Amino acid sequence: MNIFEIIRFALRGLTINRLRTFLTTLGIMIGVSSVIILTAVGNGSSKAVQDSLDRLGTNSIQVRSGNLGFGPRAQAVSNNTTPLTILDAVALNDPKQVPSVKQSAPVANANSTCVNGSSTSTPSTFSGTWPAYFEASNTKVAKGNYFSTDDVDQGRRLAVIGTTTATELFGTDNPINQVIRCSGIPFTVIGVTEVKGSTGFQDGDSLFIAPITAVENSITGYQPLSSIIVEAKSSKLTDQAQAEIQTVLDARHRVKSSTSRDYRLFNQASLLATSSSSSKVFTVLLAAVAGISLLVGGIGITNIMLVTVIERTREIGIRKAIGAPKGVILSQFLIEATILSLVGGALGVVAGFIGSHFTIVGVKPVIMPSSVFLAFGVSVLIGLFFGSYPASRAASLRPIEALRHE
Repeated sequence: MNIFEIIRFALRGLTINRLRTFLTTLGIMIGVSSVIILTAVGNGSSKAVQDSLDRLGTNSIQVRSGNLGFGPRAQAVSNNTTPLTILDAVALNDPKQVPSVKQSAPVANANSTCVNGSSTSTPSTFSGTWPAYFEASNTKVAKGNYFSTDDVDQGRRLAVIGTTTATELFGTDNPINQVIRCSGIPFTVIGVTEVKGSTGFQDGDSLFIAPITAVENSITGYQPLSSIIVEAKSSKLTDQAQAEIQTVLDARHRVKSSTSRDYRLFNQASLLATSSSSSKVFTVLLAAVAGISLLVGGIGITNIMLVTVIERTREIGIRKAIGAPKGVILSQFLIEATILSLVGGALGVVAGFIGSHFTIVGVKPVIMPSSVFLAFGVSVLIGLFFGSYPASRAASLRPIEALRHE
């Protein structure tokens, strides 16, 4: 008996009980699609985090007031915190003190609602800063222009806004050179930033950025800075720049030891490395959970094939009695199991691609080609592995005992 006849017998065997065959195939399909979709969710989550950090620039460092410690000592440090000031930002622009730093910019945040006619918007990020902020934070302007150092010196009430803020205030109209009022103070819009997208729970395009002098004079008053954003000359010099920043600020804030620092540094490169590592673990865990469903599908194949062997015992006995060799019987049942896993795997791949087109728990899945080949390959191997025992059992039946089976 040639291979084509064996395949024909296998296909005929699968069509005897179509509902059972369908349910077994469905189990494999769900397992394969789960692996593909959950791995895509993990990969999409990792990509979203990396994109968010990339928007801030991998060579940027944020300096914020406060201490990361806990306990009485940390509380004492917090109570004696020296606030960040404009002079700190000026010191971090000195090439003699911080040769690895390209530029820095102070950031004064505020809460304000902006109005244009009957339209209102409350930007999630409302900041006063210097022009260096745009490059240091990787914030690019899509329409219009940035404000200049002269605008800061003169305290001009100009603003660069995000696309969300622009849409909320102007709809589809061009916002450039339009005047809006924030906390009752008029600001002229001179630029709209490129789309950044959402960063976690915060809309990265809900922005309002103005000269720090205008924000301080009109809205916040002269208060301590919210933060200072620093740009290293390259991503390779980020760690060196961080050490230089600590040296300068330690001297200015009279910090005597690293445990008593009254400020915090956030290194984007370190955050990116940490988030990448965490995302990989998350993706592997999701794939492992999905793999369990694939394993359950394989157990289903064993079950269905064992039942099939029992139901077709007399058929097997008759075929062996008329000369069918053990290898033919073994091949037939192995092929049946493999066909179940092949069809289920192929349908699972299709379902995985379809499912990955939808946003899941706020994450846009990104399919990993390796996960597709791995899931499909494992489904085929599962068919061979879990189908081997029932096939071996069928091939080992003695003809006389099989013919006596009722």
